[in-house]
Amino acid sequence: MHKRFCIASIKVKDSIRRSSSELLFIVLVCFACQPSHQQHTAPKPKALFIIVDGIPADVIEKLELPVLSEIAQVGGYTRAYTGGLAAGYSKTPTISAVGYNSLLTGTWANKHNVWDNDIADPNYNYWNIFRIAEASDPDLTTAIFSTWLDNRTKLIGEGLLAAGSIKLDLKYDSLEYDTVRFPHNADRKFIQQIDEAVADAAAKVVAENAPDLTWVYLEFTDDMGHMYGDSPQYYDAIRAADVQIGKIWQAIKAREKNYKEDWLIVITTDHGRDTETGKHHGGQSDRERLTWITTNSKKLNQHFKETPAMVDIMPSMASHLNLAIPEAIQKESDGVPFIGAVDISALKASREAEEILIEWKLMNPTLDSLDVFIATTNNFSTGSTDEYKKVKTVAADELNFRFKPEVESPFYKVLVKSPTQYLNAWVVESL
Repeated sequence: MHKRFCIASIKVKDSIRRSSSELLFIVLVCFACQPSHQQHTAPKPKALFIIVDGIPADVIEKLELPVLSEIAQVGGYTRAYTGGLAAGYSKTPTISAVGYNSLLTGTWANKHNVWDNDIADPNYNYWNIFRIAEASDPDLTTAIFSTWLDNRTKLIGEGLLAAGSIKLDLKYDSLEYDTVRFPHNADRKFIQQIDEAVADAAAKVVAENAPDLTWVYLEFTDDMGHMYGDSPQYYDAIRAADVQIGKIWQAIKAREKNYKEDWLIVITTDHGRDTETGKHHGGQSDRERLTWITTNSKKLNQHFKETPAMVDIMPSMASHLNLAIPEAIQKESDGVPFIGAVDISALKASREAEEILIEWKLMNPTLDSLDVFIATTNNFSTGSTDEYKKVKTVAADELNFRFKPEVESPFYKVLVKSPTQYLNAWVVESL
């Protein structure tokens, strides 16, 4: 099937110069003229996710937030977590960029290698959702609306060879560098103004262009948390973000009403806050790890009710969009989809004397068996291949399995395969 495109590029001239070039704020690419026989096909899936920075679940639950409540009534709301295994190999700082990348890649920091907001050396071998989408279907349109430029240039790695040279179709970011339009003041209100512009742009583009995969990032809530902690100023910022999300939600509802589209919206946060003041985060306390997920999905599975993780969002969106995730990427994913079919969850692996014990939770009661594999290398992290050896096919309802590895090693990667998914766990002797 051939598509015709109408392409409009809009450059918003910035009064400041960065490397003597104009800032590119937004590039619009839209579909046009679909063949008439498409009216008999299933609705086209679309996915949009919003990260509202730095709001623990207990705060979301005590405030009146009409938009988030409406979306949850359509689909669901759940407490979630970030930070990986708090005392294990995947322990991940509860820091903003680290959380974003855990969502984007479906892996914890021990794999994606983003440990702080400097984003010094991301490991792009662990593909993000935008790279997966482009590889699965190059005709999909992708978009980002963000109050932080690094989300596109460093985390997604747009245009970088190591990140797959991917190119997003729609972009609205860099506004934090426009000090004329958004003068920088100590009260940080300019960030709220940028959030407002980001939300307005996202709503307009959803309404007019309907990209297939969209990321919206809003920052001001975290700024108020850092400045005032748990406070009226912080709560007012969250209420304002709810209104901003409402603009995007209204655009989505209009698209579904007027076009044959099946929209998924997922709203979450990147980390919680400390219990004492609410001003800090980065550690592994319960409240710093405490996040949440709100979605309109009507295809939520049992895993959604079991405190899913930040890393579960990526495979859930991929499921909704019917993306083909390369097998090598599936084998490394730490996430379990909370949308669509799922066989097992909560895979754990531990060393007990000379044996390895693996445990899992059975989500599909009709599942007969699982295949267990093991490797003693982590070559994938450097762009190579791990050679897995099959250990055994085990009964799925056993819920655990012990075995003595043939090769003694300080490091093992355990891989469990079911008909619908892969799950992996590490056994690291030094921990």
